[in-house]
Amino acid sequence: MSVTVHVRYFAGAAAAAGVTEELLALDGPVTVASLREEIVARRPALAPVLAVASLLLDEATVRDGSAVVPDGASVDVLPPFAGG
Repeated sequence: MSVTVHVRYFAGAAAAAGVTEELLALDGPVTVASLREEIVARRPALAPVLAVASLLLDEATVRDGSAVVPDGASVDVLPPFAGG
């Protein structure tokens, strides 16, 4: 089972990734935790960012690492922002 995920990186995550977005084709099933691991394996500079980043799965915040990422999902990587 193949799962395609559209990942978008914002602010410091985009700087660390070197891209603002990418499509990842992964062997499924995919969880939020396994997606984080795959992103770090492909882009090691993102490790410290992902350790503190929020993830939006299809525009909803997801904190549960065991949550399943469905085929065709969009995941936004949002590092902590400062400001007001």
